[in-house]
Order: sequence, then structure tokens, then C-alpha cells
Amino acid sequence: MTQCCLVRHGQTEWNVKGIYSGQSDIDLTETGRAQAAALGEKLRGQPFSAIYASDLIRARETAEIIAAEFNLPVQTDSRLREIHQGEWEGLHVDEIQSRYADLWQEKDADPALFRPPGGETIHEVSERVFAAVDEIVARHPDSTVLIVSHGLAIATLICRAEGIPIGHAFERIPQNTDPVWLRYEEQTPVN
Repeated sequence: MTQCCLVRHGQTEWNVKGIYSGQSDIDLTETGRAQAAALGEKLRGQPFSAIYASDLIRARETAEIIAAEFNLPVQTDSRLREIHQGEWEGLHVDEIQSRYADLWQEKDADPALFRPPGGETIHEVSERVFAAVDEIVARHPDSTVLIVSHGLAIATLICRAEGIPIGHAFERIPQNTDPVWLRYEEQTPVN
């Protein structure tokens, strides 16, 4: 059995303001850095064999701060990135709902297959994130691995482990730096 500790990156300014980040490369706030340091202390003593992160700076820096507690390098994988929000990146949620009212209704009607203009679907996110995590788990059998990623990306893994439709991912997004533990038994995630 392999255990994965999934962690959403620390707070960013755009998180605070309600702005869609997607794959925009946004820095952590000082609060985000403090969250990462506090989580590193909380996880001290865990037998992590490896630490992986999305290559976006907010996830990579969160992982590097935590990794300092374990003297392990951070390995990055772009497949662990957040959903690409296309034209919606950099916009406040209220602005998106107003400027793209019809599309927002489509998103609510079929969240798994909805694609923001120029972006990707949750289904596409889940395919790349599942592939990345499955490979990580295969590389580290019977180990404990830390993976720092993004809210929606992690939510797709939670849906998979809970056996619920991927369209419910928006309801499963963890808070910044709240760890989510998943066990993988014979390459199958369980909650």
C-alpha cells in the first residue's frame, strides 16, 4: 500500500481576492508561506520517500518549504497543474458570472465536460492528474509520498477515491495547505 499526502498550495493574493488563477503563475503571500511552514512542522516525522509538486510557483514553493523539514528534493511534474481556465484566468468570479453568464450556466449544468473559452475541462484535468499520480504511486510502492498541487486537481483525485462523478470536484476542493490522505492499494485509490 502506498499513501499519498495531497496538499493544495498555500494562499495566494488571487485566492484572497476571488480571482481565477488556473495556470497563471502566481506567488504565495506571506500567509501562504507561513501556512506551508506550519504544515511542514505538522507533518514532521512522516516517512516521506519522495516529494512531488506542480511546476507552478505557488505549488513548487509550498513543496520546497515543506521539503526543508525532510531534507528531500522536490520533483516537479506539469501534469499536476491546476485546470487551465483560458480567458477566465485573472478575472474575479463576479466578473466571469457577469461577462459570461450563458457559459456560467453551462458550467453549472455539466461541470465535468464544460470548457471555459481557451481552457480545459475537468475531465481533461482528471486524465492528466490521474496519470501523473498513478506513475508516482507505481514508482514508490509501499511508501508514503507528498504531492503538492492545486485545489481542483486534488478534488478530482478525491472524487476518484470516493467513487463519485468527476463533476462533483468543485464540491471537494480542499482549503490551502489542508492535507488530504489517500491510500493506494494495488494502484487503486481508496479514501
